[in-house]
Amino acid sequence: MDNHNRRYSMIPPAIEKMADIVQKADIIDSEEFVKRDVKRGLRDLNGHGVLAGLTNISDVQASKIVDGKSVPDYGRLYYRGYLIDDLVHGLMESDRFGFEEIAYLLLLGHLPDEKELGEFSDQLIRYRKLPYGFVRDIIMKAPSTDMMNTLSRSVLALYAYDEKANDTSIPNVLRQCMELISVFPMLSIYGYQAYKYYYKSDGLYINNPLDHGSMAENILALLRRDGSYMDVEARALDIALILHMDHGGGNNSTFTTHVVTSSMTDTYSVMAAALGSLKGPRHGGANLKVVKMFEEIKENVKDWKDEDEVSAYLEKILHGEAFDHSGLIYGVGHAVYSKSDPRAMLFKYFVEKVATAKGRHEEYELYALVERLAPQLIEHEFKMYKGVSVNVDFYSGFAYQMMDLPAELYTPIFAMARVVGWSAHRLEELVNNGKIIRPAYSTVVEPREYVPLDERKKYKSE
Repeated sequence: MDNHNRRYSMIPPAIEKMADIVQKADIIDSEEFVKRDVKRGLRDLNGHGVLAGLTNISDVQASKIVDGKSVPDYGRLYYRGYLIDDLVHGLMESDRFGFEEIAYLLLLGHLPDEKELGEFSDQLIRYRKLPYGFVRDIIMKAPSTDMMNTLSRSVLALYAYDEKANDTSIPNVLRQCMELISVFPMLSIYGYQAYKYYYKSDGLYINNPLDHGSMAENILALLRRDGSYMDVEARALDIALILHMDHGGGNNSTFTTHVVTSSMTDTYSVMAAALGSLKGPRHGGANLKVVKMFEEIKENVKDWKDEDEVSAYLEKILHGEAFDHSGLIYGVGHAVYSKSDPRAMLFKYFVEKVATAKGRHEEYELYALVERLAPQLIEHEFKMYKGVSVNVDFYSGFAYQMMDLPAELYTPIFAMARVVGWSAHRLEELVNNGKIIRPAYSTVVEPREYVPLDERKKYKSE
């Protein structure tokens, strides 16, 4: 970055001073939130989300009613009323890729027959094309060090190539959504290739998308210089994409999709907003933290099978004495799930298969040991209102690492899956033609009298 550009990223002393004023002007006493019964984060004190809408698309359950009271239970995830376990096991029994089938289910509301699935899959394959010159003019000319930034910018740029960009009719939005589902891998991976070339001085290669096969196969073929991949890798990636497709209407990026859609803006703006939400470290990207945490564990624990030694190091992490000193064991715990995250339970089987194929079973066993030990340590250390277990991020980063997927693409891969859910929720919001979403905010500032400019210095000193 040259000096001309660098000046825009430097913070002048005057702005530092203004920032101090902003902090003093904007701070709100935490007691005010309690006094006014504000559900911060749209969640109550027990972590339960405030009911803000209804959905046909998916449901997350982590409790059951016993003697009239809600108690923590093993997690369940439903897509259009179907238990995710049943959907995944159905795919496993017939030994087929499932991304396209589950995408059809989320978008159209029912499981397709063979003809419907074939037509839908063929259409997605036909949409695996970017406009002529798009890679050169949009992706290559302004590479970014952040692939989510690249993906968001590229999505917004596609608006200019769509003659019906502002048409919010259901057929047109479905067409736009299916196109975006198909091109997300190319936008992300080509952006990564540009980043490697310009920032890492690495070789540049742009593979054409496959004109056949599943979404997972296409992603791996685009990433590998020679387009090759192991079947076990593609199968595991396919399941990872399915498990990340949707997670209820209240997760941050999906709620963002509903909020922005309710303003009746275009599909590209909605998806860019959802991507901005997913990019946040409190939402997407947790699996990369897990991978980095395990790298430190492997460096500092001599015997990966020694439960006492592993527990001792996890306690250091929990006490803020190791890793990033946050006191968090990443990949353990979830805002909704308590006793188990069904996605983690399902994905673990495929992660073990990849670990065996890649000769990394010893590392897998370390992950499995931490999966067992960490919840025990956390529950012993803290008073929990609900149980704690590993979440889907716990294993996904390790799986991507074993597949040699670049860390820069971990969150974009999440987006490649979640764009299906965003699309389904956008369509649902439009079909129901609801009001613009506008929750209430209450002011804590008393009315003030206007002071003319030439009197303000005197006024402030009094």
